[in-house]
Amino acid sequence: MTAQHTLAVRPVTWPMRALAAVAGLHVVALLVQAVTAGLLLSMPGGRALHMASAIALLAVGLVHVVVAILVRWPGGGSAKFILPAAALLVATVVVAILGAAHVKAVHVPLGVMMFGGGVVQLIRVTSRR
Repeated sequence: MTAQHTLAVRPVTWPMRALAAVAGLHVVALLVQAVTAGLLLSMPGGRALHMASAIALLAVGLVHVVVAILVRWPGGGSAKFILPAAALLVATVVVAILGAAHVKAVHVPLGVMMFGGGVVQLIRVTSRR
């Protein structure tokens, strides 16, 4: 095996492209969630918007996990994207429960950490190309 073969970059497969798109969408959904949190504090209909964006965030999180699994099976790619996607999904559920219970002291910081985790996942996915 030559040096060229060991340094060759694997071609980007459709599951990897889909993962990059979903990871980007996940970051956008997390950002929208933060915006609607501000609206919750500043306008009467803000609570409904924040709850609606939370449901959308949960749906995007589920899709993120499914696509991360598809990168591994049948895509043949790395499984390293599955755990962060699942962790973001679990964090979304925990943050939703904390928000419903009005535990803002944990709800807000965990939401901020989720945004950071989403950005890290997006960077990892897009740098893989």
